[in-house]
Amino acid sequence: MRRWLLPEHIEDILPAEARTVERLRRAILDLFAAHGYELVQPPLLEYTESLLSGTGRDLDLATFRLADRLSGRQLGVRADHTPQVARIDAHLLNREGIARLCYCGSVLHTLPAGMTTTREPIQLGAELYGHAGLEADLEVVRLMSRALAAAGVTGVLLDIGHPSIYRALTAGANLAADEAESLFHAVQQKDAPAVLAMHDLLGEQRAEAIAALTRLSGGAGVLEEARKALPRNPDIAQALDELSRLAKEAAAPGLEVSFDLAELGGFNYESGVVFAAFSSASPDALARGGRYDEVGRSFGRARPATGFTMDLRRIAAIVGPTPRAAGILAPCVADPALDEEVARLRAAGEVVIADLPGHAASRAELGCDRILESKGGRWTVAPLKGD
Repeated sequence: MRRWLLPEHIEDILPAEARTVERLRRAILDLFAAHGYELVQPPLLEYTESLLSGTGRDLDLATFRLADRLSGRQLGVRADHTPQVARIDAHLLNREGIARLCYCGSVLHTLPAGMTTTREPIQLGAELYGHAGLEADLEVVRLMSRALAAAGVTGVLLDIGHPSIYRALTAGANLAADEAESLFHAVQQKDAPAVLAMHDLLGEQRAEAIAALTRLSGGAGVLEEARKALPRNPDIAQALDELSRLAKEAAAPGLEVSFDLAELGGFNYESGVVFAAFSSASPDALARGGRYDEVGRSFGRARPATGFTMDLRRIAAIVGPTPRAAGILAPCVADPALDEEVARLRAAGEVVIADLPGHAASRAELGCDRILESKGGRWTVAPLKGD
């Protein structure tokens, strides 16, 4: 066995990709800061009872577990930042008003989301706590759109849904946990026959209404179709009104909006509007988000909450590599004047690399196109000639 091999769907990030990931991280976190979002850095490990509090079974299955040798308790490696940030808001910051928080770090999944995806995404996101109105959802949708634009992603399709419609249709169905999970995933996968096959548990009318969700996707006409196809229910009517308003107010150049009433969220803890951003350059969503008002309840303080996350590695693969900045070679000699000039150039933003003796053949790999030369006792930058 080759000792340098990595586990399946776990990869190193090499310089070209790492430059792009870091450039995107800095640009997007600066964008978040300009909108008032404060950076937090949750730990990679937590006790599982805290890490998975208020979340669904999907996140439970995605989480790696290990034993803590100090306490003997079970630890989990985070698979998603959102529950951790909800804990910070509810238990540590404990603010009465609005809290805007953001984060960036690796998460780890027990299984990849797809054949070509990594099990260690670099998750970057923003969360807004304390406001239950649609204004908060609109703010994070706009912020997500601006973050993708700052990354250089164009031609974005914003797909929005509302799990409250599904919950209104399933309210009072009294399904067992495994039955509820099967129904949830059947709707998510748009498997209408599987939904209809549960008619003995749901009843004919309820099963048909839930199965209708799997067909209700597309442009603006979907909402009117939904009003006709779904039962009259105040919660459903309110959800459809919210989707209509969100679509109108989130509209922006280069952003196409569509609806998907079978979209129920990523880890099954969303409680309101959910959304995902797609691009023709990727078969998978570039960013996902939604409202999750109930997650904080497990920490003793339920708070209105909405936010989104994106995988920097996936976005970096779409926007392409960031060119390496051309550097300046500095001779490896002891000269205070040279040291002073190198410090001045670096402070001005230049890349200056020491030309260690005996390695002239590697200059091309260093990426330098200029060299420091001494002329008349003064160090100046000159073009680097071929060896």
